[in-house]
Amino acid sequence: MLKKCLLVASLASLVFAGNVKMNLNAKYGANNFHTKGAEKFASLVNDYTKGSVSITVYAGSSLVKGNPLKAVKDGTVAMTDMFIPFTAGGGKVFGISALPFVAQSYDDAYRLYQISKPSYEKTAEKWNQKLLYSVTWPPSGFYGNKKLEALEDLKGAKTRTYDKNSADFINAAGGNAVALPWGEVYSALRTGLVNSVITSSSSGKDGKFWEVLTNFTKINYAYPLQAVTINLDYWNSLNKSQQDAMLKAAAQIEKEQWEVVKQEDNDALETMMKNGMLIWEATPKLKIELTKIVDEVLEKYLEDADSDTKKIFEEYRK
Repeated sequence: MLKKCLLVASLASLVFAGNVKMNLNAKYGANNFHTKGAEKFASLVNDYTKGSVSITVYAGSSLVKGNPLKAVKDGTVAMTDMFIPFTAGGGKVFGISALPFVAQSYDDAYRLYQISKPSYEKTAEKWNQKLLYSVTWPPSGFYGNKKLEALEDLKGAKTRTYDKNSADFINAAGGNAVALPWGEVYSALRTGLVNSVITSSSSGKDGKFWEVLTNFTKINYAYPLQAVTINLDYWNSLNKSQQDAMLKAAAQIEKEQWEVVKQEDNDALETMMKNGMLIWEATPKLKIELTKIVDEVLEKYLEDADSDTKKIFEEYRK
């Protein structure tokens, strides 16, 4: 109750004569394409509301060090972007985009997102927030010190994974999944705590993985989503015109960023190659072997899933 009162008081101090000021916590650094997208979103909101809504973006998780879903729920921060699979504890459906090999292309990933979106919105609302927009990462691949040619190459690998699904996948493949915050991954690779990583080309570029690893195999493991949400109390403090303007900005930036990500993927791969990273396509043998494991992971995921989540896969597979 005290938190609610403090939030109301905070909102009152931020709203004056119809003008609203809010902060948006961006998880990654200022040069990350998701953060740049958030900056452009803030600029569009300012334009479309004629300056009546001002959003300041703070890069590098400078406003939220813990769970972003909870931080927005409590009103610790008005808005944030978040890596949806990391928040799967908030709802089973949040793990969908990180399920292995469900989406095989950007078109697949977008279609899966559109089918899943109503459930994302419903789950976000349970956490006292509104989903504004969501954009995929480039497909996750495998970073290591050798080319990944067959399943046996994963045996004994100490692999940093980014959610339970990727951990289950690596363990099922004979490796050892290691959970680490992103900020600790580079040093863990330096010290040998881990010797491989599942993540995107963009993250490999931002993390300068060529300094600690030699190979990137494009297994197209998953197309996980990054979302931007707003606390519902802040949202409800806006008038209808401001809300419409924010939704217009969100729709525009989402559409643009789903194209930007493709160029980001190409640029990241080129940057890594220029710095000595060897880039490989997955072999036919590896693809067949990985598919067998995927069926087991997906079956396990759906065992205790609710009806809404199961319906998503029924629709997606049509």
